[in-house]
Parts: sequence; C-alpha cells; structure tokens
Amino acid sequence: MGKEIQIEDYSAIAQRTFSDRKRTNILKRTEQSTIVFLLPKVPKFISPNVFTLMGTLGSGLVFLAFVLGAYLTKWYLLFGIIGLVINWLGDSLDGRLAYYRNIPRRWYGFALDIIADWIGIVLIGFGYYIYAKNGTQIVAFAFVALYGWSMIISQLRYKITNEYSIDSGFVGPTELRFIIALILIIEVLFQGSITYLASLISIVLFVINTIDSLKLLKLGDLRDKNQD
Repeated sequence: MGKEIQIEDYSAIAQRTFSDRKRTNILKRTEQSTIVFLLPKVPKFISPNVFTLMGTLGSGLVFLAFVLGAYLTKWYLLFGIIGLVINWLGDSLDGRLAYYRNIPRRWYGFALDIIADWIGIVLIGFGYYIYAKNGTQIVAFAFVALYGWSMIISQLRYKITNEYSIDSGFVGPTELRFIIALILIIEVLFQGSITYLASLISIVLFVINTIDSLKLLKLGDLRDKNQD
C-alpha cells in the first residue's frame, strides 16, 4: 500500500511539474526522477528565483575555474564541474519548483529562464575565451554563437508549434553539461585537448542546428499552408 502511494505521489508531481514542456533527451527519466525527489525537500523560504540566481552563480563558477586554470594551474578547471552541478540544480529546479508549488508565472518565468540561460552560456564561453591560447579563442566565440542559435531555434519552434522543447533530439542542456564536465577532466589530464574537443562540439552543434533549422522551416511552411 505504501509503495502504491509513493508511485501515485511521483506520478502526480511529475505531471504537475513537467506538463509545460516536451523532453526528448537521453537522461530524461533520470533527470526527472531526481528533480521529483528533490522538490519536496526544498525549504519553503527558498523561492524559484533563488534557484535561478543559483544557476547563474554556477555558470560564474565555471567562468572562474577557467580564469584560475589559465593564470594559476589547470587543476582549478575541476572546480568548473562543481559549477556545472550548481548550474544544473538552479536551472532545473527554478521553474519546476514554481509548478510544484502551484505558483507558476508562465511568461515571467519563461523570459527569466531564457535570459539566465544566455547569461550563463556567455559566462562559460567567456571563461573559455580567457583560458584559450594561440588564436584558438575563436572556438569559444563559435560555441557561444552556436548555442545561441540553438536557443533561437527552440523559441521559434515554440512560436510555430506552441510546444516548448529545449532539446535537440537526444541531446539537451543536461547532456551538454556532462560533455563539458568530461572535457574539463580530459583537459586536466591532457592539456591542450580542450581545443580539439571544443571544436568537435562546435561542429556537432552546427550540424544539429542546421538540421533543426531546416525542420523548423518545414514546420513553418506547413502551418502557413494549413492557415490558407
């Protein structure tokens, strides 16, 4: 009986907190289970906006890790992993907490989330720009620009389909955090590898964005024809 109640509670919380968006990323189930587990444990005095700030501070810690790695020792890059975890906590729990408490501010939260995400990715990209050497800073610029492109695609998809999705197929922000964390670890072990790995990520983002953009144009064309 107790187990059935727990299952019902999980389903109710999941339905209430994730009903506003469609997720297709690989880590969807694990991520949602973790969020559902954490939400009831958040103290009442902590508001969703606190988590939004936490997410931005996490990105700031990644920025700081790059700076310290550039001017002191590469081992400071590992602090960036802590920053990514904090960023995930803040970014994942802010809006979900609002829906869990039945106090969502749909458009305010939507706007704040996009602004915070953009500030966060710029901080990470700028940190890498400071860390990069010998003309490879262009990779940092490419990463920020391509991530910004993916954000624009998600907003346009929402406008055209009225279905909000932050994932590109099986890859979403959570998977990207894992990839960045792995790159930081590899860079600590094999200094200089970050240039090649970040370049590879940028190429993959370019391909994904191009495919998503073509799909988006088809969706826009289909909606135009249906309105005729």
